[in-house]
Amino acid sequence: MKYQHLLLSVDGAIATITLNRPEKRNTLAMDVMLELTQALRGVARSEARGVILAANGPVFSAGHNFADMAGATLEQALALFRVCTEMMDTIQAMPQPVIARVHALATAAGCQLVATCDLAIAADSAAFAIPGGKGGLFCHTPAVAIARNVGRKRALEMALTGDAIDARTAAEWGLINRCVPADQLESATLDLITRASRGSALSKSMGKQGFYQQVSLPQDQAYELVIELMASSAMTADAQEGMRAFLEKRHANYTQRPAIT
Repeated sequence: MKYQHLLLSVDGAIATITLNRPEKRNTLAMDVMLELTQALRGVARSEARGVILAANGPVFSAGHNFADMAGATLEQALALFRVCTEMMDTIQAMPQPVIARVHALATAAGCQLVATCDLAIAADSAAFAIPGGKGGLFCHTPAVAIARNVGRKRALEMALTGDAIDARTAAEWGLINRCVPADQLESATLDLITRASRGSALSKSMGKQGFYQQVSLPQDQAYELVIELMASSAMTADAQEGMRAFLEKRHANYTQRPAIT
C-alpha cells in the first residue's frame, strides 16, 4: 500500500516505516498521525517480525503541527490529542518489537514517539527536547511517555526547561538504548531489532504485552499478573517446543504466531 506521508518497505522479516515529510520537519499533523496509525496496524497484521520507525530529512520529527491547534475549538483539540494517543498506544499494542532509528532532532510529540517505541537507537547527531516549557503550551502528553523512560526528575528537567539533550545524555538517562556514530546508525538499529525479534513470535508478543501491563503496577500486583501469564505461556506449543529442543540439544522449530484482531 502506498502512503502520502510515509514510506513502507520490508526486507526479510523486518518492516521499516519512514516519516517522509521532510519539508514539514516530519510534524505529526492530523493526517500524518492517522496514516501512521494505519500503517502500524497493517504491519501488525503482517508476517513481519520486527519494525523500524525512521524518518527522512534534517529533523526526525518536530512534533505536533501548530496549524492543527491554532484557532481550534476544545473539541477539535481533544480529537487531535486522542488521535495522537491512539497512535502511540498502537505501537505498544503491536505484537512485534518496534525500534526508533533516530538520526536527528526529535522534539515534543516527536520525542514522545521515540519514548513510546519499545527500543530506540540514535546517532550522535540526534537530540531530544520537549520545548513547551520555553513557551506557552506545556508538553503534557509527551511527558507521560518520557517520564516512563527517564524518571520524574529528568523528565521534569526536560519539560520545565524545554532544553534539548544530546543523544549521549539520552542514552545515559534511558530515553534511548544507545548512541552510535551516525555512519553506524542503520547497522546498529538492524542488529538490535534482529536480535529482539528472534525466537517465538507468539512468545515475543505475549512478553511485550505482559511487560507493559506489569511495569507500572505495584510489585505485588505485578507478580500476581505475571505468575498467571508465565504459567499460561508455559502451556503454549512454542514454549513446550523450546523446552524439548533444549533438553534434546537441538534447534527449536517455532510455529505459533499471535492472533491479531
